[in-house]
Amino acid sequence: MIKRLLYVLLLIPLSCVDPYNLQLEEGEQLLTIDGFITTEPGPHQIRLSRTDTYGSVFEGLIRPVRQANVNVRDSEGLVTFLTEIEPGLYETPEGFQAKLGLSYTLQLRLSNGREYTSFPEKVNQVAPIDDISFRTVQIDTEDRLEVRLGLQILAHFKDPGDQVNNYYWRTAPGAFVLITNPELFTNPPTHPTDPRGPAPKECCAVCYLVESRRSQNFVIASDESFNGLETRLPVAFIEDNGLRFRDTYRAEIQQMGISQEAFRFLRLIEQQLSITGSVFDQPPANIRGNMISLDDPDETVLGYFIAADVQTKVVYITSSDLDRRVTPAIIPDDCRTVPGATLSPPSNWTRD
Repeated sequence: MIKRLLYVLLLIPLSCVDPYNLQLEEGEQLLTIDGFITTEPGPHQIRLSRTDTYGSVFEGLIRPVRQANVNVRDSEGLVTFLTEIEPGLYETPEGFQAKLGLSYTLQLRLSNGREYTSFPEKVNQVAPIDDISFRTVQIDTEDRLEVRLGLQILAHFKDPGDQVNNYYWRTAPGAFVLITNPELFTNPPTHPTDPRGPAPKECCAVCYLVESRRSQNFVIASDESFNGLETRLPVAFIEDNGLRFRDTYRAEIQQMGISQEAFRFLRLIEQQLSITGSVFDQPPANIRGNMISLDDPDETVLGYFIAADVQTKVVYITSSDLDRRVTPAIIPDDCRTVPGATLSPPSNWTRD
């Protein structure tokens, strides 16, 4: 009897619990612009997307903006139209390049009729890169037993002393000689108790691999501390993942001269990225760029359209250039099985 009474008492609270339907407001979808044009021959690309803050169970956090009318207008009135080559990615005609001294405005008309424009961005001349050097550095990690190494690249240049200069460095997607070990290939087992048997392949151990574009840290600097001086600054970092530096790696450094407004925007982005995640950090905020809505001036548009002069330097780094390396990664298969790998070098590979 006591046991039955105990069961009843345990069931009573369950019958008093009403289901609660949590209603979440759909996140605001903000238009985001990502891209720039430079004085190098194009094509140059502009990506349009919409953010979706939390919305429907984190689905579709970044949505491409399709079928937009996108053009770039210069200060002399010339209009260049961009073509959508994939959802949300728009490209200038091949050979298009910005001109020194001119200002450029990005103009958008979305499929719903809403129009946006950037403030004019003037193309300021940037100092050429005189030389490139590099050094091996170690990355600090929480695990003292885990060693992460990489190559820090430094740009050498002389800053003009007759003007205020703001610099922005990016690295183009790298390419490297991919070394694998097809002689270590083994056949998969035909049965759970059947061990993998050696089945070395005759080809191929050497391929070329162009790395895909990925999110990366950028470097910016103002010439306040080195105006008119010859200087050397670290402008890129390439981590040694065990594959990149087994033979030869091609790095392409882009040194851009940007406007004061673009520099302020990128500095805010840099500060936002440096947040450590402690309780004392300021909460993330939307950083407004140079794009505005012509239909609603209060609408927040993310991103920044940059027009810049650029100087490019290419350097080939061999395994002997690193004084320390991580343990080489072993791929026991034909190098052509690695996605994107080819037997022929990329078209911009000029090293013998």
